[in-house]
Amino acid sequence: MRNTVLEYEVTKTVELARLGKRTDGRGLEEMREFTVEINKYENAEGSARVLLGKTEVAAGVKIEVGKPYPDSPDEGAISIGAELLPLAHSEYEAGPPSMDEIEIARVVDRGLRESKSIDFSKLCIKEGEAILVAYMDFYAINSDGNMFDAGSIAGLVSLMNSKLPKVDEKNRIVKHEYTGKLQMTKQPLLSTFVKIGGKIMVDPTYLEEKAAEARFSVASTEDGKLCAMQKGMGGSFTVDEVNYMIETGIKVAKETRKKLAKFL
Repeated sequence: MRNTVLEYEVTKTVELARLGKRTDGRGLEEMREFTVEINKYENAEGSARVLLGKTEVAAGVKIEVGKPYPDSPDEGAISIGAELLPLAHSEYEAGPPSMDEIEIARVVDRGLRESKSIDFSKLCIKEGEAILVAYMDFYAINSDGNMFDAGSIAGLVSLMNSKLPKVDEKNRIVKHEYTGKLQMTKQPLLSTFVKIGGKIMVDPTYLEEKAAEARFSVASTEDGKLCAMQKGMGGSFTVDEVNYMIETGIKVAKETRKKLAKFL
């Protein structure tokens, strides 16, 4: 019965898309409204809870001492993880990371990392020996589509509000003591699109993801520069469609930053 209802709703979503309409009444270039709560979790160096439409994620940052990579002995690092908790949706299951979790984490990671918004040299404790590593993990609390952009917003806000822990002479974290904030010079954000019935739309809901032929995510910074792209699903886009999504994605991200400002 449930599958029959879902199939009907997906068919309706496709039919509306062909007419340039969406089931929730939004425009094709319109993101859902969102709210952000900052530093909700006291055991994290920085954290955020984001509600994008009905999609809800919680993110937290923990900063620990680690060893540098051989090819960057004087640079710290970040590590991004995503977990789709079973409580968020009936389709999610407990266990090892799923392909969806791996893809979401990598796309969010790439947008943050490739923006060069963090000066990793400032996270070096001792060249070749010790660095600071910022682990940002985000969790699906409720899923109604577009975990990519919800995770991107939560990750950015969490990192922007993260405190840098003090490190002693033996390269150990001093608990509850900090030296300042993690400095970010840019605010990279993802804008994710899907193609349904030949139409391109931003910030897809769960039903729109189910109806989609293809997905495309664009990461950009506030100066309008593109820092990452990711194509998903089996369908295809034309060159003109890709150019449109890049241009629109940059514009949508700028609007998102304006709305974010009141929460920061």
